[in-house]
Amino acid sequence: MTTLRLKSSAARSFAASSSHRDSRRNLRSYCTRASLTPLSRVLNQGLVSKRMNLSKRFGAEGDLFGTGSWTSNDGSMPPLRKSNVSRHAYAGDAGMAKVNLMPAFLAVAVASCGAFAFGYHLGVLNGPLGTIAADLGFAESASLQGLVISSSLAGAAVGSLGGSGLADALGRRKAFFLDCIPLLAGALICSMATGISSIILGRTIIGLGIGLSSALVPLYISEVAPTHLRGALGSINQLMICIGILAALLVNVFIPATSWRTMFLIAAVPAVLLGVGMGFSPESPSWLSLMGQTEEAEDVALKLWGPDGPSQLGGAGENAMLKATENARISWQEVISNKGTRIGVVMFLLQQFSGINAIVFFSSSVFASAGITSDALASAAVGLINVIGTVGAASFMDRAGRKQLLKLSFTGMGLSMLIMSLGLALPSLAPIAGAIALLGTLVYVLCFAAGAGPVPGLLVPEITGDRIRGTAVALAMGSHWVCNFFVGQMFLPAVSMFGVAGVYTFFAVVCALAVIFVSKQVVETKGKSLKEIEIEMSK
Repeated sequence: MTTLRLKSSAARSFAASSSHRDSRRNLRSYCTRASLTPLSRVLNQGLVSKRMNLSKRFGAEGDLFGTGSWTSNDGSMPPLRKSNVSRHAYAGDAGMAKVNLMPAFLAVAVASCGAFAFGYHLGVLNGPLGTIAADLGFAESASLQGLVISSSLAGAAVGSLGGSGLADALGRRKAFFLDCIPLLAGALICSMATGISSIILGRTIIGLGIGLSSALVPLYISEVAPTHLRGALGSINQLMICIGILAALLVNVFIPATSWRTMFLIAAVPAVLLGVGMGFSPESPSWLSLMGQTEEAEDVALKLWGPDGPSQLGGAGENAMLKATENARISWQEVISNKGTRIGVVMFLLQQFSGINAIVFFSSSVFASAGITSDALASAAVGLINVIGTVGAASFMDRAGRKQLLKLSFTGMGLSMLIMSLGLALPSLAPIAGAIALLGTLVYVLCFAAGAGPVPGLLVPEITGDRIRGTAVALAMGSHWVCNFFVGQMFLPAVSMFGVAGVYTFFAVVCALAVIFVSKQVVETKGKSLKEIEIEMSK
């Protein structure tokens, strides 16, 4: 183990021969390679001189040791950051640092308010739509009721595509601030709606907000999460969407449908929390580095990821100004031709055509066939299973890996669909068709939540490079919303033409194709930094 001691004369020589920025870069390179002796042991062994003089910069910014510096026996002089000493304890002979992960956890928690708002708005109309239609005078029109629901999907498609421009031009934090405006304004407009026009306007504005959230939240989380926890923290996005849906369904249970204006007012709470929380959250270090703000990027990386945080940027700041100039010239052709983007778009297409919307749509009738007549209770049960499965995915994401979870998830979904289609098609199974449908629905939702639900949103920002990541995520999420809308419009006509069993068989085939696609095209990203994944994807 390298012995550390203080050499003031060597420090002065080092300072004279190196610029301030070079010394900081040398520090980070050194700290990445060297195994540091625990500070307490250094002090106990008397290897540190009591004559060490701390610079004013140390006191003001917690950055560097000034006239006194740590040196190894070979005379190298890496200045230490204050955070290496005061915020991180070195434990064990291996010299591994215990990193304070609270800043990263808080940043993820704040961003997840956008995912919660996303889920809440998806589920809030499940119960009171009929009452809203009666109160606002369009109860006799099924098409207008459908328009109230689909207007948010159309807005979401536009919002998700626009999210890339905002995130890349303004930064992730400022984009979140703008996202709060439609989330809050749309909820307030819906709560005060007096007719069909105002409720559709409010829902469309809400759609813009949840579209922005669908692109911004996974992007931001992937860029602030530590490498070894990026899978678990990335799945928080899907988990909070599921919790938001479940919260909306529980609101439907405990608040009467006649109080639907209160339901929309509740939706304003996560929007406010998102705006306030982002005021105290860090900017993405990847975006800062891409924009040429190298010093700020390294400082944020150190705060979020500990002593080796700057090294995880992969030297992205060396030519950052050139990258920033090139970033302004990104074309859609470049984004679409990127391998990671194409994989992401196909993953969301397979996700949406695997049947999740059909399962949710038919959940009430499936539960009714099993003797559970409360639509709200049936929907809440599906939401609870979704949350449980997503929690399981978060636990295994960084152990089993993304690719393994996807294959197991689509396999379980396909088998569930196949069994349900047989239960509906074979006369010999008619006496237990209700039980088969109930069990198949629950298993399907559980398998979806364990892989196909959370992984695509995490995978896309992982497998696309810094330069196009924002645009690629927006394009993938745009395909998600377009497919979501298309499946919703085509599902009932398909059932009328081919029957439920035929449509479920189609979904089972899609799940089988998804397993093949994942096996051949998706790379494993577990335990790799974003820079390492970018290099692998470029081969």
